[in-house]
Amino acid sequence: MATAELTLIGKPGCHLCDDARAVISDVIADLDGRPGAPRVVVSEVSIFDDQALYDEHVEDIPVVLIDGRVHTFWRVDPARLTAALLGIH
Repeated sequence: MATAELTLIGKPGCHLCDDARAVISDVIADLDGRPGAPRVVVSEVSIFDDQALYDEHVEDIPVVLIDGRVHTFWRVDPARLTAALLGIH
């Protein structure tokens, strides 16, 4: 089974980050046990904990990375996230 590393970059008190977190959780739940779906390891990072992340993403949060690459920012589309995760082999 493949593994995907998903990182949510955000900040405390960010309503869009809360929305992104909920979409990510729903997508992962839908993928659980689905044939061909990767195991998804989720981590969350605050832009306030890393100056480089702050400088790069302060205007874009939330930012979702899949395996270290930007997947999306601001709004997370569940269908697009599902497709991206299913494309990992």
